[in-house]
Amino acid sequence: MPEGLGTEKEGIEAGFSSFTPAPGFLKVDLFPINIPRCSHCVVSMSRQPSNSGKTRGHNQQVLLQDSPLMMNIQPHKSERECGALKSSTTGSNDLASLFECPVCFDYALPPIMQCQSGHIVCHSCRQKLSMCPTCRGPLGNIRNLAMEKVAMTVLFPCKYSTNGCPVTLLHTEKSEHEETCECRPYCCPCPGASCKWQGSLEQVMSHLVQSHKSITTLQGEDIVFLATDINLPGAVDWVMMQSCFGQNFMLVLEKQEKIDGLQMFYAIVQLIGTRKQAENFAYRLELSGHRRRLTWEATPRSIHDGVQSAILSSDCLVFDTNIAQLFADHGNLGINVTISLC
Repeated sequence: MPEGLGTEKEGIEAGFSSFTPAPGFLKVDLFPINIPRCSHCVVSMSRQPSNSGKTRGHNQQVLLQDSPLMMNIQPHKSERECGALKSSTTGSNDLASLFECPVCFDYALPPIMQCQSGHIVCHSCRQKLSMCPTCRGPLGNIRNLAMEKVAMTVLFPCKYSTNGCPVTLLHTEKSEHEETCECRPYCCPCPGASCKWQGSLEQVMSHLVQSHKSITTLQGEDIVFLATDINLPGAVDWVMMQSCFGQNFMLVLEKQEKIDGLQMFYAIVQLIGTRKQAENFAYRLELSGHRRRLTWEATPRSIHDGVQSAILSSDCLVFDTNIAQLFADHGNLGINVTISLC
């Protein structure tokens, strides 16, 4: 630093005081600038060519005539601004906790009803209660409009946050997200079964092996799915597992009997995995016979979605009894199944 200039004191004070300049330097009187210690504040000194000798404005840059020394003090962020993001997140979580139902610990969302003392419960629990669980007073039909207004601005965590979902949403978006959340528990993927099992994705295969031992698993990208006795009356499901590319796929053939007596067959493949994983694969189902071929190609469904919505919308291989008889052999129907990477 040139002789005669003021000094910066350990990053706390930066500025100049009155002094006698060295020969060739302009005398400048500036008061010290107290700068709080903050990682967001930048105090720097550098040398740049100068031709004006002017003192610049709000960035507090000072150019000394005949000296290339420049001092630059960046605008300071207050500690409140520095912690704004952290405090807003914490504040939202604190506000959300005010909406917790004292019975199930889910959130009481609009419309929010309260007892005469102002205590709230969620809509689901309210249907089962005859008195306030907090004060034992009567449950009236009083809406808490103030809480409803606050709820419009609060970000609520997904109900599956304990399963790893990091998403927070407005209450108007919460229900829609939770219906398709990848962190929600998986149901048993077996169609037609009355199994009520739920668990994580990693537990699905062990559940199928232990609780549905009649399901056969074939290895390889190309297999033949043989459905026997397709002429059995009523609704029937045929299920088989296919293992390839390090993944497990469930093949489903479902026969439904319509009101008019017409029988329809629906064939589909679902992945024991997430929707994102399913997008990496394609499957082809093919019925083949003497000079006849019926083919369907699509992306497998995730077991999170299940097969029923696809069957209802006919988004799968669909054929009736007459078509089935063209490809069947003594009441048995073979479907060629090919899994490929996209």
